[in-house]
Amino acid sequence: MALSKVRTKEIVKEYGFKEGDTGSPEIQIALLTEEILLLNEHLKSHKHDFHSKRGLLIKVGKRRSMLNYLQSVSAERYLALIQKLGLRR
Repeated sequence: MALSKVRTKEIVKEYGFKEGDTGSPEIQIALLTEEILLLNEHLKSHKHDFHSKRGLLIKVGKRRSMLNYLQSVSAERYLALIQKLGLRR
């Protein structure tokens, strides 16, 4: 259920500010969003996989805290990111 290296590189290229940028909040939030989507698909067919459900909740909480951080640092970057990712807030 992990992201493939190719997909990770695509996300880094799409959301990064410069070449080699992997630590910016936008990239981390985009990667977490992709992992959350994959876990949601997995849990639709495996309803009793409680370990994966716990992992999903941890990822959602981490994304939430990163979004709060990004909002406190730069509101316009935050708004652009949630619109690009299609997140509700």
